[in-house]
Amino acid sequence: MIGLLAAFFSSFIATLLIIRFQHLHSHISADSDLSGPQKFHKISVPRIGGIGIAIGIFVATLLRLQSHDGVNIEALLVMCAIPTFAIGLTEDLTKKVSVKTRLTFTAVAALLACIYLGAQINRLDIPGIDYLLSIPAIAIIFTVFAITGLANAYNIIDGFNGLSSMVGIITLMGLSYVSYAVGDPLMMYLSLVMAASILGFFLWNYPRGLIFLGDGGAYLIGFWVAVVTVMLVARHDNISPWFALLINAYPILETLFTIYRRKFHQGKSPGQPDGIHFHTLIYRRILNPICHAHKDDLFTANAKTSPYLWALTLFAIAPALLWWDSNVIQITFLLIFMVSYVWLYKRIVTFRTPGWMHHY
Repeated sequence: MIGLLAAFFSSFIATLLIIRFQHLHSHISADSDLSGPQKFHKISVPRIGGIGIAIGIFVATLLRLQSHDGVNIEALLVMCAIPTFAIGLTEDLTKKVSVKTRLTFTAVAALLACIYLGAQINRLDIPGIDYLLSIPAIAIIFTVFAITGLANAYNIIDGFNGLSSMVGIITLMGLSYVSYAVGDPLMMYLSLVMAASILGFFLWNYPRGLIFLGDGGAYLIGFWVAVVTVMLVARHDNISPWFALLINAYPILETLFTIYRRKFHQGKSPGQPDGIHFHTLIYRRILNPICHAHKDDLFTANAKTSPYLWALTLFAIAPALLWWDSNVIQITFLLIFMVSYVWLYKRIVTFRTPGWMHHY
């Protein structure tokens, strides 16, 4: 409990200090580009919120090291996360780091987690595939790809106040629940300590957007969620491997759909930004027009966007938690989620948004 409180308050205070003294660092830390396809803020805002989250995790880890002999798993996870957080933070400060470079550093972090934490995907409960995953080299390559992809997915969905951070909190709380159900206090703690650190940032980010998560924060959250998910499934054979997919279904599907849309529909590089993510469509087609009609502040429309995606996240996570040990049910709800996502996206993009989504 002390570690969780330390993580929350350290993150909360560190984020407050970043905001309070932004005049000292805004020349390198602020997101002053207000014209990009994924820019929906109206003033320059610091985008180094990941520092607060990292400080929260670091302080909690130091406390754990003082009360435990030797290097613990949490400390190893923190060290493994350094490359992906560092390269993300570098992008936040310089705006000059390519997507390929960020993915490369994240892949290195994932490889370190495979080696030092035993975070490896070694089964999907599919004959033939499981045989291939029993070969260490193949399992490591597959795991590195999966962890890197999910870390990047959290950066992709980080489009509005509180969106990526709350998705991370919801997912981590789900992981902590299943950890408790299978009697794994370590995985439960790793889930809760990151959730506590994110919450310290979230209270400053949502709803007013006083600070942004940034690439450093998004990659750190996504990497942590990915590694804990992989480790939890690897440590307990009674957890369905498809649980890992369903509990992370929203960011994964958003990423896959983004790659498909950019590469095959737009003929662009998947790394180029565009303005038609699911969250962007909700903002532009549902909330922005309503806020205009009600003479509301557009900034409020930003904050109102995220709850739609939080609900979508819960739509996948709820069945993942209820039937975490059943392959059949996990796969069934994964397919239902995929169909629902594509159906909703198509309805919104063609100006046929379901009436129940216009509740304001």
